[in-house]
Amino acid sequence: MKLKAALVLVALGLAACATPTQPTWRMTGDSSTWTTAPAGYLAAGTAPEGLIILPAPPAPNTPAGRADRAAYLEGRKLVDTPRWDQAIADADLSGVQAWKGFSEVIGAPIGPQTTPTLAKLMLRIVGDAGPLYEHAKAQYQRPRPPVGDERPICTPRESWIEKNGSYPSGHSLIGWSWALVLAELAPDRQSEILRRGREIGDSRVVCGVHFPTDVEAGRLLGAALVARLHSDPQFKADLEAARGELAAVRR
Repeated sequence: MKLKAALVLVALGLAACATPTQPTWRMTGDSSTWTTAPAGYLAAGTAPEGLIILPAPPAPNTPAGRADRAAYLEGRKLVDTPRWDQAIADADLSGVQAWKGFSEVIGAPIGPQTTPTLAKLMLRIVGDAGPLYEHAKAQYQRPRPPVGDERPICTPRESWIEKNGSYPSGHSLIGWSWALVLAELAPDRQSEILRRGREIGDSRVVCGVHFPTDVEAGRLLGAALVARLHSDPQFKADLEAARGELAAVRR
């Protein structure tokens, strides 16, 4: 299958960080659309270690833990609002919604048809994300906010919600990584791009599947990932090619 067709038609899975019961990143709620992410840039064993970088998540009875729970409850007030709809869209890490959202703030169309190298670079970041946090997820096994709570969340209640750890947030890691890279390529729109990247993480709290401290941890690992990628020759080459692509569509 050609790259352009593959990127448009499928949603991506972050197999490296998923347990067998966790769904991969997807475009829709249809399980038949799940697939694995393309290979990342980093060789096995060379990614930063999230278990070393991150502190332990807060215990439920601490001030931070109570604040996390309060944020989950506050988010339930957003059901069926425009912000809820955005959270549903932000759950899609296939690239489709990300390209749309970032295109709006950059002011130019990005995606497999217009900026193929940049699109592939973003998707390879998805492939790199898992090793950064899989050990932390496995170590802490923090229950997700809706476990034992029947309040609405913006994703189907599938088995991964019960079995896959909440800390740290992979969506937040990826969204922030994308934003950091795009902010480097379009520095005149840096603030708007970083806001969009922040919103992807915030949407996980709105959605009800992560706590704020999960999101903060994901962003920290996203920054670590992008810093590491800047020492990878292939990433650097693709970044420069993507810079040229983006400049061309912004003319």
